[in-house]
Formats: sequence, structure tokens, C-alpha cells
Amino acid sequence: MSDWRIYRGAGLPHDGVRRLPDPPPWRDFTLPSGDETSGPGAEDGEGGDAARRLGVRRALVENLHPRPEEVEAVNAALYLRRPLLVTGNPGTGKSTLAHAVAYELGLGRVLRWPIVSRTTLQDGLYHYDAIGRLQDVQLDRAIEGERVERPPVGSYIRLGPLGTALLPAEEDGLPRVLLVDELDKSDIDLPNDLLNVLEEGEFTIRELERSADREPVTEVLTDDGRKVPVTGGRVRCTTFPFIVLTSNGERDFPAALLRRCIQLELKPPGEKQLAAMVTAHLGEEALAEGEEFVERFLQREPGQVIATDQLLNALFLTQRAPGAERVTRNRLAEMLLRPLDRPR
Repeated sequence: MSDWRIYRGAGLPHDGVRRLPDPPPWRDFTLPSGDETSGPGAEDGEGGDAARRLGVRRALVENLHPRPEEVEAVNAALYLRRPLLVTGNPGTGKSTLAHAVAYELGLGRVLRWPIVSRTTLQDGLYHYDAIGRLQDVQLDRAIEGERVERPPVGSYIRLGPLGTALLPAEEDGLPRVLLVDELDKSDIDLPNDLLNVLEEGEFTIRELERSADREPVTEVLTDDGRKVPVTGGRVRCTTFPFIVLTSNGERDFPAALLRRCIQLELKPPGEKQLAAMVTAHLGEEALAEGEEFVERFLQREPGQVIATDQLLNALFLTQRAPGAERVTRNRLAEMLLRPLDRPR
């Protein structure tokens, strides 16, 4: 029986990495993400982003068996044109929900805005590369002299995920899907800064507004990599996007933001949801072979935090470790299923 290890810790160089098997489906970055397509209707269901989130075998599983309250909250957000604020422990499927809605409703690529402590509202709306424009002007003047025309401002503006989501809808009138991931990681100002944009569904590009008398319509780049016209320096949605704000519950949000959102708390997946998730990513055979680890996940102590992707990692590795003894498989599972809230 062959040794499953690639790295052996022996200090002797070898080419064992060449027999490294294919990655887990949720870590396969060879599939196109959907950015390569020409418009917002890019089939997210066919791209790598959706495949990693929903599973490459998602066509074999009608859905991930969401609970009734989850379906109701999504529909409430769609009907009322309000953001959906989803809270829950890590690994409960908060981000996946946005991809599942986009896939089922055919709403194209999910625009993703990951939040960190330094993120500002401006990051989500647009970026203006003033330094790049100045450098290009200086270079053109050095080559062609003082009579060179300044490049258009729009060539140096790229809309962020939020800015792209607020563009006027295409002819089909369908909304874009925007995932604002881990809003609770932001600084104290961002939730309040979002209020006006989420309420009004519009924003202004100051650099274009100043030159609107000379250039009423200017083309800018979107988060999708397309060029779209902006009139008068103002972006205003005609169809409010489906916005999913996720939070791990690490902080409280101001009441002004909460009243503008539909709130949903995601619970850890139950047996039915877990079976659908494992089948979508790894197939029914993996679900049957990994019954022991699935049961261990379901029987965890009350309040113990173990993410579903930890279970997927354990199932994938323990079933693809040829030559590993049972004690080794159990030790791997123990390492991968370590509770996230366990003291170090």
C-alpha cells in the first residue's frame, strides 16, 4: 500500500509533489470565475466562484434545503428591495446564501466586497487613479510636447462592487447580487456611512461631476471589467440590487442600519442540509464513506463552533489518503474538526 504523504520530513529532496492529487472542488481555481464574460448576466452558475461555493455537483442536488425562515427572509428582501443582514457562526453558509440566490434566479456573477478594518465606503463605490493619470500626461508631454490632450478622466475610474451593483439595470431589468462579506470587521464608521447609499440607491463620482459640462457622458470601468457610460457623474440604480450583508456577530450595528435591513440569523446546518452540502461538493459516495465524521459533526457539544468547511476538509482528506492507517485518519479528522472556540 502506497504512502499517502507527499512531504515526509526526511530532509531529502524528491519529486513527490508531482503526484499530488487534484484539489478539493472548493479550492479548485482553474475554473473561470465569470469575470471573463461580457456583461452582468455572466452565468455565475457556470463559473468557478459558484462551483466553489455551491459545489461542482450542485446540478445533482436541487437545493441545499434551506429552512423556511431563510427562504422567507430572502423573499422579503427581494420584495421590499432591502438588504439582507445575515448573522451566524463561521461556516454556517452566510456567504453561500448570496451565491445560491444568484444561481437559482439566474442573476449572474455575484459581486463580492470583502470588508476589513481599513475598508471605507469609497472603496466599495469607486477608485480614481489620479497618480496614474498624472504620470500618463507627463509621459505624453515628454513624447509629443505641450500640445498633447489630457486623457479622459473616465479612463482612470473603476467602480467598486457596490458602485457596480448600483448601475442602472440592463434591458432585462434584473438586479445584481452583491455580497458585503463580514461587515462586523469594519471600523465604527462604515455601517453609518452605508445608510444614505442604501436608502437612496445612488452616489456621485465627484471627478466626473466637475467635468460634466464638457463631458456629459463618460465611460468608466466596472468591477466586472466592462466599460459602461455614466451621465453627469451620477450613478443611480433603476433596480435595487439584492444585497447580502454578512456578520459573525462580533459587534452590534446601529439601529439606523438594522431598520433598513431584513435580518436573518443562520443556524448551523442540520442533517438534511449537511447531507445536501456534502453531496453537492463530494458526491453521495463520500457522504456514505464519511458517515462517522458527519455524525461526529452533528453530535458536537451544544454551543461548540465547528464550521461546515472543516467537515468537508476532513471528509476529502481522510478519503483521499491512500495508505493511511485508521489511526492516522482519525488523527487527521481530529486536527481538522478542532472547535473554533476551543482555547489554545
